Amino acid sequence: MQNRYTRALTIAGSDSGGGAGIQADLKAFSANGVYGMSAITALTAQNTQGVNAIHPVPVDFLEQQIRAVLDDIGCDVVKIGMLHSVEVIHTVVTLLMEYKIKNVIIDPVMVATSGDKLLQDEAIRTLISDLLPRGLLITPNIPEAEIILDKTIDNSNDMRSIAVELASVTGTAVLLKSGHATKANSADVLCFPGEAHVMEFFFEKVETKNTHGTGCTLSSAIAAHIGEGVSLSDSVAAGLQYTREGIKAGARYSLGRGNGPLHHFYAFWD
Repeated sequence: MQNRYTRALTIAGSDSGGGAGIQADLKAFSANGVYGMSAITALTAQNTQGVNAIHPVPVDFLEQQIRAVLDDIGCDVVKIGMLHSVEVIHTVVTLLMEYKIKNVIIDPVMVATSGDKLLQDEAIRTLISDLLPRGLLITPNIPEAEIILDKTIDNSNDMRSIAVELASVTGTAVLLKSGHATKANSADVLCFPGEAHVMEFFFEKVETKNTHGTGCTLSSAIAAHIGEGVSLSDSVAAGLQYTREGIKAGARYSLGRGNGPLHHFYAFWD
C-alpha cells in the first residue's frame, strides 16, 4: 500500500529573491512535512532590499493553474497570500466555492513594510467582504487589522479585544500578530468567532533584520499542520514555534544588503 502525501496549495505572488511569497510558502510546507503546490498571482523582481517591479499574472491563467492542481492532485489545505485585484479575489473565491475547499488559511497582505497600501480601496473592500469570511483562519498584523476594522490601533489598545473584534467582523478565527507592537510583553493573540476567550502566545523578540517573509512562512506552517489534521489552536502553536526558531537560526546568516530571510530548514542543516 502506497503512502499518501498531505497536499498544500499556495495561491500567492512569487519573490525572485526567494525570501517571501510562494518561495517561502513552499519551503515552509516542505520543512513541516507536506507536499507543496502553487498558483502564482504575480511575478516580482525582488530582493532583500525591496520590490523593483511587479508583473501580474492574467486572471484566466491563474484560474487554469488552480484548476490544473485541483482537478488532478487535489489538496488538503489552501494558503492564500496577496491577491492584488478585485478580479483575482473574485476568481479565487469562486474556485474555493466550486471545489468546496474548507481549510483555507489567509494571510491578508495589504500593507507594505513601508506602511503603504498594496491594494486599491476597492480590492481591499472585496477582500474583507468576500474572501476573509471564507477562511478557517486569517493572520493579520496590526496595520492590516487597522484596515479591516477601519480604526487606529496603538499601545493603548488591548490586543485581546482587537482580536475578538476582528473575529466578530470577519466571522472567522483570527491570529493577530504583534510584530508591529512596541510593548515589551506583546503577544500574538488567537481568537475564535463568537468567543470572548482568547489564547495568547508570548515570545522573546530576536534582534535581527532577517525577518523577510515571516508572515508568509507563519501562515504556511500553520496551513501545513491543518492539512495534517491537527487542531487549529495546536497548528497555530506549532506554526509560531517553527517560525520563531527559523528567525533565531536565520539571525546567524547574512544574505544580501537588506532584510534577509529566516532559515526555513534549521532542523535539517545549519
